[in-house]
Amino acid sequence: MTITQAEFEYIQNLLHQQSGIVVETGKEYLVMSRLGPLAQREGFSSLQEFIAALRANSFSSLHRKMVQAMTTNETLFFRDVRPFEVLRTTVMPDLIARRATDRRLTFWCAAASTGQEPYSVAMLLRENFPQLQGWNVRFIASDLSGDALARAIRGCYTQLEVNRGLPAKYLVKYFRKQDDEWQIQDDIRRMVEFRELNLTERWSFLPNLDVIFMRNVLIYFSLETKRAILGKSAQLLRSDGYLFLGGAETTLNVADEFEPIPGIRGTCYRLKGPVRL
Repeated sequence: MTITQAEFEYIQNLLHQQSGIVVETGKEYLVMSRLGPLAQREGFSSLQEFIAALRANSFSSLHRKMVQAMTTNETLFFRDVRPFEVLRTTVMPDLIARRATDRRLTFWCAAASTGQEPYSVAMLLRENFPQLQGWNVRFIASDLSGDALARAIRGCYTQLEVNRGLPAKYLVKYFRKQDDEWQIQDDIRRMVEFRELNLTERWSFLPNLDVIFMRNVLIYFSLETKRAILGKSAQLLRSDGYLFLGGAETTLNVADEFEPIPGIRGTCYRLKGPVRL
């Protein structure tokens, strides 16, 4: 299946309009590889026919499927390692001390994909901070893709997926073999509340937050969209909370509300100004 320049530009504009995602010129192959199989599954004889249907039906379920097909859901357990070490050694001890009175913490994973990242955090909390068993801990995980979230809610992963980043001791302790897949234990699954969310739209269900994981998602947005998303994050993050970004992402020259945390190399940020205890 091929695509014309006009068709590619239409998909570029439509995707940006509906999700904020930017597909750069020169990535026609990405559109063809993602939307070609979707067009076939939906019964279209060609990619051109599929795009014509998108043009003819504004804001239809087909548009939603197009956006989900173009969404990158690459993820793995304990991805990049370093942020999880910072969470374990620095962030959690600090927050546990600060929240000792009200014993309440709220986490948000803003690009949950198929669940590996939020489940990695949940296992880390269960493994290293048993004192939280008596706390009110809420963990919200969201993603644009309903299909990815359906997999996350099931919590079932292939052998290849559990081989990517998951320590063997966690596999043995927190998973059970189910046919040819590994399913995460129910008590870990129940720790995470999965919700569908487009980051460019309203975040009506999100409360004030202690920790935000927004890793490896801002790279797909324009500068204007990044600023808007980080601005909304700043409004929800508590004054002494923490923001985690991906290794290729930064708030520098993007969001003046945030600053890197001294002594922590990259990826972890906090709000500027005095901390309100």
